[in-house]
Amino acid sequence: MSSATLYLVIPCYNEQEVLPVTAPLFLNKLQELIAQGLCAGNSRILFVNDGSRDDTWRIIRELCAADEHFTGICLSRNRGHQNALLAGLMTARQSADVTISIDCDGQDDINAMDEMLRQFHDGCDVVYGVRSKRDTDTFFKRFTAESFYKLMKGLGVDSVYNHADYRLLSRRALDGLAQYREVNLFLRGMMPLVGFKSTSVYYERYERIAGESHYPLKKMLAFAFDGITSLSIKPIRLITALGLLISLAGFLAIIWAIVQAILGNVVAGWASTVCIVCFMGGIQLLCLGVIGEYVGKIYSEVKRRPRFIICESTDGSTPVKDN
Repeated sequence: MSSATLYLVIPCYNEQEVLPVTAPLFLNKLQELIAQGLCAGNSRILFVNDGSRDDTWRIIRELCAADEHFTGICLSRNRGHQNALLAGLMTARQSADVTISIDCDGQDDINAMDEMLRQFHDGCDVVYGVRSKRDTDTFFKRFTAESFYKLMKGLGVDSVYNHADYRLLSRRALDGLAQYREVNLFLRGMMPLVGFKSTSVYYERYERIAGESHYPLKKMLAFAFDGITSLSIKPIRLITALGLLISLAGFLAIIWAIVQAILGNVVAGWASTVCIVCFMGGIQLLCLGVIGEYVGKIYSEVKRRPRFIICESTDGSTPVKDN
């Protein structure tokens, strides 16, 4: 079992407060895994600096200089969590037999890695880290998160309930992921599409050790909408169904108006007219907005711009390119 080279892939954005606290925890965990024979001695912890504006990259370089188990890459600018994670995975793919992605904030239970690696050695290519409960979340966050997963399922997206980006991927799964070329990334929804044998490991999530969350409500909503529109076309189909229903209602209203006119029961009034116009205008703008979101994603995809650009690495190697 000890022949498997493990890379822990950790995206970082403005983590100068939490990184000095969690980096030693990750190192201790990696050394435990090596001692247990769950991974090889040349395993590494790969930090991905996502264009941080603080001292995150300086701290990463200092960590790498102090211990050979640390390594790091720096993106040319902030590209967002999903692109930074992908950059780390594709970089680790060059050397690793297996990767585990985890956030830097220390909320995910690092002890779940033991079982993840055992499942990997038992033949699983993908192991999802799944939250067993959401007691540490506020009611609003818990309600919105659970509603999001249910909505994704209702729209036909194959995702793992209560799973974020804490997961194990084998080299074979990484090779499969590399074949997906979308610019609009939603990795937790893409991994089930890759296939291969998978399982889940359940763990409890803790409070953030230090610093502040980089996912306020606005970003969470944008991320959720990106996930839906990147993996499902059902919203457009729902618009089609809504259009048919409104057209049917309009047709029935025309018949009713003609009948009332023949019977001489027509009463002039502006309130009903204004309500109908406002309702139809709102529906049209909503539908155009959803369609526009899909058109915008097509626009981003056809330009084929790189999803990430690595400008520097701590080991001086040639940075991987987003081909």
